[in-house]
Amino acid sequence: MIKRLFNSLALCGAMALSAPLPAMAQDAFEIPVTGDILTGWQQADGSRVAALRLTLLPGWKTYWRTPGDAGIPPQFNWSKSGNLKAVRVIWPTPEVFSQSGMRTIGYARELVLPLAIAPRRSGQPINLHATLDIGVCSDICVPQQLTLSATLDSTSTKPTPVIAAALASRPYSAKEAGVKSATCALRPTSDGLQITATLTLPHTGGKEVVVFETPNPDLWMSETRANRSGRTLTVQAELASVSGSALAVNRSEMVITVLGKKHSVEIKGCAPG
Repeated sequence: MIKRLFNSLALCGAMALSAPLPAMAQDAFEIPVTGDILTGWQQADGSRVAALRLTLLPGWKTYWRTPGDAGIPPQFNWSKSGNLKAVRVIWPTPEVFSQSGMRTIGYARELVLPLAIAPRRSGQPINLHATLDIGVCSDICVPQQLTLSATLDSTSTKPTPVIAAALASRPYSAKEAGVKSATCALRPTSDGLQITATLTLPHTGGKEVVVFETPNPDLWMSETRANRSGRTLTVQAELASVSGSALAVNRSEMVITVLGKKHSVEIKGCAPG
């Protein structure tokens, strides 16, 4: 397990440390991803819904917030925006890809990423400035940096169809999906911890892929192994500390996402099991 951890970190680290290709070097081929901001609509409380739209060349993909063993998660910088108090990214359900024996999670063709935006001064335009550092992959993986900006000043309250569709494709909540219980058991191993989650919920369709997330950036987690028996889904994974420090897992902060062929489910927190 530790060997796999090091291999995964080495691959992701190589991508993360590579600078985005300069424009001159990219003249020999098409840039694999372009982006723009969809300005969206204003809500009754003065907040706004907008979106980032990324368009990928055929055969290219980019990553979900938890990308799997061979990817890097996207990073967002909003610091140059004006009249922006807060922004929350709302992730549509991603796809699961298998390549070279590794599982990655992300999006192909086009990604519309809805944003819930709060202004500092309600009723005033928002100058949204986003710098995105993302990984994109085809036969090779390259880091890309996109700088996008737009002024959000429309007072229209009519939802933008493409953003509304992206919002509708996000995972169901535990309540919406009929989750009856979610427990997590932890046991020490020679390399760290093993986590076993027991989830009681209806089948989400096809071969289900489950992803564990925690807010601890020092925590590495292996691919999960999921087995279903009736309405019970049992999931296992190994955890290790990237820095070698002691492991601490707060079950209440864990997010468990079940990705199925029919729909996906996001479960926030699990009880001791």
